[in-house]
Amino acid sequence: MGRDTLTGSRIRDRRMILGIRQAELARQAGISASYLNLIEHNRRRIGGKLLVDLAQVLGVEPSMLTEGAEAALIAALREAAADSGTPVAELDRTDEFAGRFPGWAEVLASNHQRISRLERTVETLSDRLTHDPHLAASLHEVLSTAAAIRSTASILAETGELEAEWRDRFHKNLNEDSLRLAESSRALVNFLDESDTSAERRGVPQEEVEAFFLAHGFHFPDLESDQQTPQALVAEAPQLVSDAARLIAKSALEQYQSDARQMPLTEMAKEITTYGPEPSALARRFHTSLPVVLRRLGVLPPDILGQEAGLVICDASGSILFRKPVTGFALPRFGASCPLWPVYTALQRPDMPLRRNVVQQGRSVLGFECLAVAWTHVAASFDHDPQYHAVMLILPRREVSQDAQPVGASCRICPRQACEARREPSILKEEF
Repeated sequence: MGRDTLTGSRIRDRRMILGIRQAELARQAGISASYLNLIEHNRRRIGGKLLVDLAQVLGVEPSMLTEGAEAALIAALREAAADSGTPVAELDRTDEFAGRFPGWAEVLASNHQRISRLERTVETLSDRLTHDPHLAASLHEVLSTAAAIRSTASILAETGELEAEWRDRFHKNLNEDSLRLAESSRALVNFLDESDTSAERRGVPQEEVEAFFLAHGFHFPDLESDQQTPQALVAEAPQLVSDAARLIAKSALEQYQSDARQMPLTEMAKEITTYGPEPSALARRFHTSLPVVLRRLGVLPPDILGQEAGLVICDASGSILFRKPVTGFALPRFGASCPLWPVYTALQRPDMPLRRNVVQQGRSVLGFECLAVAWTHVAASFDHDPQYHAVMLILPRREVSQDAQPVGASCRICPRQACEARREPSILKEEF
């Protein structure tokens, strides 16, 4: 019997797991108990609104009733095979494996999901340890307080008879330092707690700015039509808590508005629909520069660009000034990125566009096309050198190109050992 003919059996199994009587489920779904009985015995096909209503009452997605858990399991197995980085000869027999050995299939799929979660956790914690000033200050407070307690305790333990006044003073210091250590440790734990989503949790201005852009999907229709100013958007943004974050966001929005005026959204949509999103051709048609084109393409809604896209902008020091994440490509938080990224190569060749195919080590086995160019941000004079910025557009590709260059996220969490550009040892194993 095919999967699509077992919908009724799955409804019955789910109902019995939840302890719902057949009559009660029928009443909540707005049908008769006799009709539900026919459905549960696979004597009536089901779909449309009734399927959605039953799924809602049973607390599951409709696809879990029509396709079953095995469909999700097979999808998870295929994802695990793709992420392994090694060819799997029996990929076409995934259905058979899940059907004959469902227990082992569940173990494999759950382990893959667990590894993915651990990898993301390692990346997040590594970024915090490297770049977050609030975390560094909290760690320093804990360590310094612990050292003070250790010093006071050593005096009390190793010194002979002490005058009562000095002994009481040391005891008071111990009590105060222990309270301070408890408060500092609690603050550190709360800071690392993923469930904490307060403004203080974001910690640094760039994260406030990123939260602001994420909340708008990196698209601002009112700026596109000049109906609102960057200053007004910044003033109304609840994500922007600090003055530094508001200043950074205002600068980014002014750049966004300037790019939008040079390449209006409606005209861009027509050009992309007709000719495709080729940056050089768009630069010629709109009589603008490649950095403007890449920045503009990077923040277009996916329904206009035709696909998802990521964006990175950095200064001459390599520090990331702006980033838009893209699925499958790990972007560290504002610094310490992989030096092999094409955006850094572009800094060495100002005004020369680069197109590189890359694959990121330790991530899902996906290919990416990266287009990068550096431009003069501050012009040179007789007394001052020029200041360069660089931009990189990241476009996912379904297949990994044979000439794809291996890159990482940052050295600390990159498993690629034989890399001449490595700055520090990785905390991950090659097999991660």
